Amino acid sequence: MNGKQTIFDKKNVLVIGGAGFIGSHLCDALVKTAKVICIDNYASGGVENISHLLQNPNFTFIRHDMSEPIDLELLPESELFQVKFQGIQEIYYLACPTIQLGFEEYAVATARANSLGVVNALGIAKRYHAKFLFGSSRAVYGDPLQGQESFSEDYWGFVDFLNERACYNSGKRFAETLTMTYHRSYKLDTKIARIFNIYGPRMRLNSGRMIPDFVRAAIDRQDLKMYGDGSSTESFCYVDDLVQGLMILMQSNVNEPVNLGSAETHQMIEVAKMIIELVDSKSNILFEDAIAGLVKPALPDISRAKHLLGWFPVTDIHTGLQRTVENMLGSRVLTYTPPTS
Repeated sequence: MNGKQTIFDKKNVLVIGGAGFIGSHLCDALVKTAKVICIDNYASGGVENISHLLQNPNFTFIRHDMSEPIDLELLPESELFQVKFQGIQEIYYLACPTIQLGFEEYAVATARANSLGVVNALGIAKRYHAKFLFGSSRAVYGDPLQGQESFSEDYWGFVDFLNERACYNSGKRFAETLTMTYHRSYKLDTKIARIFNIYGPRMRLNSGRMIPDFVRAAIDRQDLKMYGDGSSTESFCYVDDLVQGLMILMQSNVNEPVNLGSAETHQMIEVAKMIIELVDSKSNILFEDAIAGLVKPALPDISRAKHLLGWFPVTDIHTGLQRTVENMLGSRVLTYTPPTS
C-alpha cells in the first residue's frame, strides 16, 4: 500500500508480543484511544493476559509466530479494522521470550524473534508507512565495566556474543541494527526503547524473575527462593510507568535509542522482605546459586528520557509491589491449596 491512508475513526496499532507481560499492559492502555491488533504466539505470554480484552470492540487477536511471514490483509481478524483501506499507523514490537530459568528451551525462538521476526515486522511498517517502536533491552550494554554504575545510550556496551544467552543479548543488538537500517534506508519513523528491569502484575511465574515467585511463595506460606546471596542491588520500574514511556516515545520525534527504567536501586533481599511484610507471611528466604549467563545489573541513565520525553518513573517500589501482590492475590493461578509436606 502506498500513499497516505484514511483513518476512519481511530488509528490502527499493531502490538507484536501483545499477550506477554509488558505487551498486555500496553494493549490495555492503547485500546482506550486506538484500535489494537495484538499478535502473539504464546511463547512466553498467555491468553489469560488478554482474556479481558477479547470482547472489546477496539481489540482483536491474531495467534502467529512473527518469524514466519504474515499478510494482515488476508486475515479475517483484520477486516474489522479495515486494514486493507486504513493500513497500520503504529507498530510496537515486543515479541521475544524473556525467560531466565530454563532459557535453553527458548534459545532458537529467541534468535528468530530478534532477527526474522523484526525483519517481518519492519516489512509491515514499510508497507504501511507506519511508525515502528522496537522494545530493546538493557542487555545490549552487557556487563558493566569495573566501577561503572550506570549506562547511557551512547555507551557501546561489552557483550559476549557467543555465550549461552547471546541469542537474547546480542540478538537485541542486531534487532536495533535492523531498526536503524530501515530508518535510514526507507526513511521510516522508528524508535528504540532500551528497557530496564520491569515488574508488576502478569509477570510469568517460575521463569527466574524473582518478584512474582516471591509473591506466590509468600501467599502460599512457603519459603522464598533467592538466586544468589541477596546482596545484589537492582533497579525496578513498575510496568504502568514503562507503558507510559513507550507511548510517549512513539508520539515523539526521537529516533535514537532511549533508556526506560528506574534509576533507584534496592537490594534483592530487601525486596523479598518487603513482599513478606506486604503479604503478612511467615515465610523464610532460601538462597540458591545465581542463574548463569545473566548480565550484571547497572542503573539506566534516564537523562535523555527526562530531557526529550519529559518521562521518568513515578511509582515507588512499595506501591508497585503492593499493586502486584493485590493482583496476584486475585489471580486464579494462585487460588489453589498448596501441597502439604
